[in-house]
Amino acid sequence: MTIDPVTLTVIEKGLQQVCSEMDLVHEKTSFSPVISEAFDRSNGIYGLADGRVIAQGELGLPIFVGVMQETTRSVIAERQDLEDGDVILVNDPYLGGTHLMDVKMVRPFYYRGRPWCYLANTGHWPDTGGMVPGGFNSTATEIHQEGLRIPPVKLVQRGEMDDDLVKLVLANIRVAEERIGDIRAQIAALATGARRLTALLDRYGEETVEAAIAELEQRSERMMRSHIEAIPDGTYAASAYMDSDGVVNAPLEVAVDVRVEGSDIHFDLSRSSPPCQGPMNSVWASTLSAVYLAMKHIFPDVPLNAGCFAPIHVEPPEGTFLYAHYPRPVAGCAAEVSQRVVESVLLALSEAIPDRLFAAPAGTSGNLSMGGFDPETGRSYIMYYFSGGGYGGWWAGDGISNGCSTIGISKSQPVEILEQRYPILIEQFALREGSGGAGRYRGGFGVRYRVRLLRGNAKASFLMEHGRFGPPGILGGDAGAPNVIRICRNGEMTSPEHLSKGEGYLLGEGDWIEVETPGGGGYGPAGERAPELIERDRLRGYFDAGPGGPDAPANATTRKESA
Repeated sequence: MTIDPVTLTVIEKGLQQVCSEMDLVHEKTSFSPVISEAFDRSNGIYGLADGRVIAQGELGLPIFVGVMQETTRSVIAERQDLEDGDVILVNDPYLGGTHLMDVKMVRPFYYRGRPWCYLANTGHWPDTGGMVPGGFNSTATEIHQEGLRIPPVKLVQRGEMDDDLVKLVLANIRVAEERIGDIRAQIAALATGARRLTALLDRYGEETVEAAIAELEQRSERMMRSHIEAIPDGTYAASAYMDSDGVVNAPLEVAVDVRVEGSDIHFDLSRSSPPCQGPMNSVWASTLSAVYLAMKHIFPDVPLNAGCFAPIHVEPPEGTFLYAHYPRPVAGCAAEVSQRVVESVLLALSEAIPDRLFAAPAGTSGNLSMGGFDPETGRSYIMYYFSGGGYGGWWAGDGISNGCSTIGISKSQPVEILEQRYPILIEQFALREGSGGAGRYRGGFGVRYRVRLLRGNAKASFLMEHGRFGPPGILGGDAGAPNVIRICRNGEMTSPEHLSKGEGYLLGEGDWIEVETPGGGGYGPAGERAPELIERDRLRGYFDAGPGGPDAPANATTRKESA
């Protein structure tokens, strides 16, 4: 069936609009600020036979592109009994998941009485139980210490929610009254998707929409192949490093070998470190999705659907910490490990296509969790917060400052919302001036923020990265400044032993936490930086005058040190 270009474009945008409306309903009806304010969620449409991604909302987190595809495939394999009106609840990391806090729902979509596709979404719940509030347990040595693990179970059956299952879930997590709101928000988003997709099919007909989906996949594959053909054939290798696994204080290596052959590209991660004791193992869905995401960062113009990934071949890295099996802990897989996978791919291909690449970004979500009891409201709470960092310099300019994580388009929650919801004061939130790596084009700056507990007691935990190694530069550029965490309790200031990870920090009234997020890496030699750019940075107060500048020729500027 031949489809004219106008109809094809309208259907393409219509499918995206279905997903985007799901995103908006999910966002506007959720109780948790991490979803409603920070947009840590995603919604999409997936193929009936194989769960392949058909469309995802423009506002959904990119890391979930591959993850939700694998989740849907696992549901298809596990549940052969789904009917119209059913909704599956699942967060099992080993069944196409990520960490336990990313809770997925999958709904079979029926059109005119027969199954047509799947609608699916995921939302980050601030807590799913486990040893520490918020779930980011940096010392877990098995999955059961991280929280409630949910296999694919029917949360809704023929349109009716299973109240017993809801009670079981809520009894095993903290601040249950908020989670029921998040549960209903995800269900409502799927219902919205079903209505909008029905309207699209009614308007254009099944045959036309199915033909459009097939054509869109073919076009995405052709475009991705044309980009890959522009990469010189050959093998390229690079490594990126995790600070530690949270238990053993030693780095973990993400080693990638990239082989380009015509219009196909192959990724081999088998030289990476073996499975680790702590929660920095990655499940296959997260590792695979990270490679897909890296390619989308390089070639962002390729339309997003399953065809985009057809030329990308990833060998399952069995025997490494990037292919976790039960019961390995995996709390850091999506938020942190995946960003090192992306970083390793970008570093490897920077040799082949420097005019398409950029230096490493901050590469950490900066996960900070704090839970306690507020004596003023008489209620328990859990605050989950992530922050931005510097992006790497690129072939045409400096990196942006305070950008979102490599794997998402989420944003930091507004200070005013946090102070309204929790017994805290954000005493400082500012650019971390001078944190960008030196280069012809310097890296962007991270941020510095300080959170003070105003009343009651709380327990804080951290699961971050790039505390031991700053984000690397490329083509002679310098690394950005590494992550820094400081905790002040009873007037005594300390930092975590593992630099970017720690848990069980008991805070009292007046205690505070300060975080300085990484700056991006530099692009090209610092000695090639244009004098007018150096002067511009000096006039803006980004650097102090002095010898040995970090991103300037000799005797131009020097990095500001933290107060």
